[in-house]
Amino acid sequence: MKSKKWVYLILTTAVSAGLVTGCGDGDAGSGNKNSSAPAGNDKVSATGFPIVKEPIKLTMMAGKAPTTANNWNETMLWQEYAKMTNIHVDFQLVPFDALTEKRNLMMAGGDYPDAVYLGRFNTDDLMKYGSQGALIKLNDLIDKHAPNFKKIMDQNPEVKKAITMPDGNIYSFPNMLSPDFPSVRMGAKLWLKKEWLDALGMKEPNTTEEFYNYLKAVKNTDLNKNGKQDEVPLSAPKLKDIFLHFKGYFGLQNRGSSHSFVDMGENNQLRFIPTDDRYKEQLTYFNKLWSEGLIDKDILVNEKDQNKFFAKGAEGVFGAIRVSSPFTLMKQTGYFGAPSLAGPRGDKLHSEFRPAVANPGAFVITNKNKNPEATVRWMDYFFSEEGNKLFFMGFKDKSYIEKPDGNVEYTDEINKNPQGLTFEQALVKYVTWPGGGYPGIVREKYFKGAESLPESLEAAKKVAAELPKEVWPAFSYTDKETDRMQALNTDITAYVDEMTTKFITGAVPLSDWNKFVDTIKKMGLDEYLKIYQAAYDRYKK
Repeated sequence: MKSKKWVYLILTTAVSAGLVTGCGDGDAGSGNKNSSAPAGNDKVSATGFPIVKEPIKLTMMAGKAPTTANNWNETMLWQEYAKMTNIHVDFQLVPFDALTEKRNLMMAGGDYPDAVYLGRFNTDDLMKYGSQGALIKLNDLIDKHAPNFKKIMDQNPEVKKAITMPDGNIYSFPNMLSPDFPSVRMGAKLWLKKEWLDALGMKEPNTTEEFYNYLKAVKNTDLNKNGKQDEVPLSAPKLKDIFLHFKGYFGLQNRGSSHSFVDMGENNQLRFIPTDDRYKEQLTYFNKLWSEGLIDKDILVNEKDQNKFFAKGAEGVFGAIRVSSPFTLMKQTGYFGAPSLAGPRGDKLHSEFRPAVANPGAFVITNKNKNPEATVRWMDYFFSEEGNKLFFMGFKDKSYIEKPDGNVEYTDEINKNPQGLTFEQALVKYVTWPGGGYPGIVREKYFKGAESLPESLEAAKKVAAELPKEVWPAFSYTDKETDRMQALNTDITAYVDEMTTKFITGAVPLSDWNKFVDTIKKMGLDEYLKIYQAAYDRYKK
């Protein structure tokens, strides 16, 4: 596939709509001008379709990945679902990179839509906006109008626990990963290029030192035989993606990837990861990779425009890469999943593993919504088997075919696109799941994306024995704790992220480590951990 054509196709999906507009006066209690007249309980069907007898319209803000279509209102999934339900949704898209800021400004200003789809609300957000009344309580609505999701909660008590706030209320539908689908709970994986490993005469690396030696060999060898030193030893969409993946190899993040800063330390005490000596060891390792040119030199620039990263990957120049799938994203084959690497102290934990509730606040309904019962039924369908199939596979004989044994697979238009489109580029005219984070549940039966490819399942199987024994969901905080925790977390996270990058790139020497630790302590680390402990204690009850 020609990279120029590939870049153009990706760029066409990167443009998105601006913020949604709601009630003009911004009063949180007033009706949304974009909503139609309310459909009362007597007009909402208890089962089946259509959901409402008379058509209604809902406006939803939605987070958008670079790989999804530019206009969801023209996507077949939502056009056909509108016909099935009698509910037309006007999706107002906001790119993921700008989502949190724009969503928070919208909520604070009171000018928000009927619902937020793929909103990435964390537990702090849910508690804050729920206690303010901007998000409606869903407990009773789920009991009465969401039989599919209620069944999942009844069968998996940890799901209900993860989305129930300290005040006892549920304000959201989650993004859920099936407990028996480990590949999707791992998400992105570390991939190695087999052809290059073989050409170098090297065996599969099993330690961080052996991995370093492989990267060094890639950098110093003309493996693609073009006479140029253009091989890139290691890359990812973001530098922090690679750093996150390696934490377990340094004995960090032992309760899964929902808690990047806190895990369980010695004597059953919470540990703040960035001030631990093991974090310094990981920084030292990454500083060596960076200083020797073993990490993509363009990675920090490309974080702001990931289409450039994808285009570069499509040229086949990466020796190792941390993504969900080189094939689906860049049409690259010949990569295999790396094993868990033993770090300097012998740790080889595969810590990049998410809880079953990957994000508790994937879908919320606001108090502007005149049709909450219908909206809940609209969302609940995607937790059912049939809805799952529609959401991920699309439409029979168009985006997928049904085999004699009842299994389904995508058509050749998707898997072997004649125009040279990647898997996701060909798929997004039918559905909108590429990019992740959507409300609903990911089941292996119907999810045919990156994590269900044979090489992904094999990669997951390879590290299965090294997964965390206990995986924490996101903790929830009381209303009082939320305000303080948000302030502390915002400042500490920004400082840690900034200094982590500077330590890796050498902008700040590692000799400043003690100064870094002291600064975090002065920013309120003791209070931060005290609040964290209270949330942990509630979780363990």
